Amino acid sequence: MSEEKKSSIEENLAELERITKSMESGELTLEESLKAFERGVALIRESNEYLGEAEKKIRILTEGTETV
Repeated sequence: MSEEKKSSIEENLAELERITKSMESGELTLEESLKAFERGVALIRESNEYLGEAEKKIRILTEGTETV
């Protein structure tokens, strides 16, 4: 199974912004809007996964450094 290269969170956010603007413009057909929405959902899921992994790394790095 080949793993596709994941975009950075910054790239995902930029693409989400482009998708949002195109959908808000009202110039997309219903089919185009549905495809854009589907892509947006995929980007959000990928970004949430990335943020979850980052949060885990931060917890590991800061574990034991908290003072009471």
